[in-house]
Parts: sequence; C-alpha cells; structure tokens
Amino acid sequence: MLRKIVTIDPEKCDGCGLCVPSCAEGAITMINGKAVLSADNLCDGLGACLGDCPRDAIQIEEREADEYDEVAVERHLAVQGKAAPVHQHTPQPSAATQQHGGGCPGARAMSFAAQQAAAEATSGGSRQSRLAQWPVQLHLVSTTAPYFQDADLLITADCVPVAYAGYHEDFLQGKAVVMGCPKLDDNSFYQQKLTELFSKSDVKSVTVLKMEVPCCGGIAVAARQALAASGRQIPYNEVTIGIQGQIKV
Repeated sequence: MLRKIVTIDPEKCDGCGLCVPSCAEGAITMINGKAVLSADNLCDGLGACLGDCPRDAIQIEEREADEYDEVAVERHLAVQGKAAPVHQHTPQPSAATQQHGGGCPGARAMSFAAQQAAAEATSGGSRQSRLAQWPVQLHLVSTTAPYFQDADLLITADCVPVAYAGYHEDFLQGKAVVMGCPKLDDNSFYQQKLTELFSKSDVKSVTVLKMEVPCCGGIAVAARQALAASGRQIPYNEVTIGIQGQIKV
C-alpha cells in the first residue's frame, strides 16, 4: 500500500542512536553502526523520531510499504521485554506547557514560558527555575524550535551553571539556551549546528558564557564562526566565568 513511512539516510547517519529510544514501536535498530528501519510494518509513519536526529538523517517519505501492524509491534516489543505503545487516549499537554514534536521525553521540544512566574525565594529557601524550554543540549535541540524565534540566545558551557551561583537570575532569565562542552564534543559540530540555528531562527542576540579554562574557549570560537557563516548581523557578547564563580573582566 502507498503510505507515509520513515526513511533513514545512511550517509548522514553518524550512529549516535538517539532515534532508537524515541521510536515507541521499536522500529529502528542499529546495524553496523547505522540506524536502520527493522521492518516497514513496525513503523507508524508519524515521525516521532525526526526531532531526535542531530544530523537530520531521518525523513518521512510516501512510498509502497507494508501496512502498519499493531499486533506485530506488540510481538516485537514483547521479545525485547517492552510494553506496547499507547496510541489512543493519550493525555493532552497542559495549557501551561506547549509541547512540539514527539519521541523520547528526554529530547522532546517543550516551551513552558507560561510557568515563569515571579521567582521569589520561598520560606523553605528554594528558587524558581528560569528555564523556559527543553531540551537544552546542542546535540538535541531542533534548530527550528519555536522557542528560538525572536529570542535572545544564551550559549552556555556545561560547567558554568555549577560554577556561577547566580546563573538563573543573572543570565538565563528571559533567554533561550543551548549548552555544550567543547572539550568533550566535536567543536566543528557545534559550529555547524549553530550556523543552522542562526540561519533558520530569528535570534535577536547571542551571549556566550564560558569558563576561564583554555579548552572552554572553543564554544565561543564555534559561536563566532557560526555567526560569520550565517551571514547575519546579530549582537554578540562573551562572558567568562572563573572556576571559583567570579565574572572575569
């Protein structure tokens, strides 16, 4: 039958495996370091895995394919010791939380700016988070996510929120955020991902927060190179945090 179904480009796939847990039907598996569709009848064609691919290797195409088979999915998942996905009576997101896309809950794009009330310390001493979106990791965010549109973007090195006590109040509030570690990741990937983000989203300003250690400068380099490659003139600022939590001048 002619229907919509997932297709995976082996040239683009880098074998990260993020798409595997995002497929509730277990239709995607890893073979020889590449993601592949196990069987046509296991794929519902809804594309919950699309937003979880950092390389844009997954697309939806319309072609001749076996009909989606829920019974086959149940059997397939049972062999793996997993429960069958629920396709009906799925709870709707609350009005305060707008969810975009699908897939693994850990990588599903979400905006919750409506929950950002005035964040005063409570009698117990806890504080309100200023985070207004999810996910935040550069590998996981979608460059076309709605929370990047007309946004002030905060690019944060992973260690900054641990070192700087006032991160939420002084830097994160009112901004979209992405995070990464140039020491542990491929900085060229950061540059490519940020170039795509700047090109596709109407970002108003960019602030880079990095640590004073030399290796952390890579995330600022990636941001500057991405701005140049995108051809956009966006206000840009860099802030360096000391390892004892002070702002370095």
